[in-house]
Amino acid sequence: MCLLAHDHVFEESENLFQVFLGLEVSAKQIQRVSEHHGEQLEEYERKYQEDTGQTQSVPVVSKDIEESVYVMVDGSMVYTREDKWKEMKVCRIYSENSRVLVAKNRTEVMDSLYVCTLGGKNDFFKKFEPYVEPYRKKIFIADGAKWIWNWVDDFYGDSVQILDFYHALEKLGTYAALAYKDSEERKRWREEQKQRLKTDGIEDVLKDLRTTAEKISDKTEVGKALNDLIRYYENNIERMKYGSFTEKGYLIGSGAVESAHRNIIQQRLKRSGQRWSIQGAQRIANIRAYRIGNRWEEVILQIKMAA
Repeated sequence: MCLLAHDHVFEESENLFQVFLGLEVSAKQIQRVSEHHGEQLEEYERKYQEDTGQTQSVPVVSKDIEESVYVMVDGSMVYTREDKWKEMKVCRIYSENSRVLVAKNRTEVMDSLYVCTLGGKNDFFKKFEPYVEPYRKKIFIADGAKWIWNWVDDFYGDSVQILDFYHALEKLGTYAALAYKDSEERKRWREEQKQRLKTDGIEDVLKDLRTTAEKISDKTEVGKALNDLIRYYENNIERMKYGSFTEKGYLIGSGAVESAHRNIIQQRLKRSGQRWSIQGAQRIANIRAYRIGNRWEEVILQIKMAA
């Protein structure tokens, strides 16, 4: 039931039971059982939060605590009955050695751990911290959300911090779309700034943006977008040394966590017409995170223990 429910709507799971096994199991029963075990996984997670000083019991992405480990964080909206659109926070954790070259200039991550929380940031941090604590070299990649970076600064100030390159370009593009009406000129200017950012030119980019800001009223739409861009870059200037990061072999984009959102959240929890209870969405996300994170044996173990 859990295996079907993690990937199919409950009514479809009911039909698959009938087609493949000839069993009459109602969609409601599948929902009850799968959500029950999804809640058990939430309890299972809490033991890691309470198991201080015994990090060897926590599932690992690398047995070598000296290996570089990526920690990527992002949020995606899920429609709930209680609060309408609510953010599901997702963390994806994987080691440097789990990246495999599958094509020219393209790597694929073979093994990851996933943590999902449809709730507050403090609950989210408590949930995934046990998974990242064992490693000495942590590389955090995220967008410009202050709640993420404030936490990283407070607890892992010596870690590598990288602002997702594509979010940085997206912010640049928002301003460029307003400032440059000619598409060719806009494209040319954006590409120039992109290349400067990729070669540690953030200070030069900011200098030019500030000079431009002096000539534009901050009350205009263009001026507001420009000031927003400047603030965004100023708040993350040390996280935008993309040339240096690339030279050290670090990733600079958070595509892996974007992929996690698609695979774990969107493909199951954001189908047309779906409205979840907050608890139900969290429980199914838990099962899905374990399944996609190659932790299905742990789900089976919990079911056996419950029996």
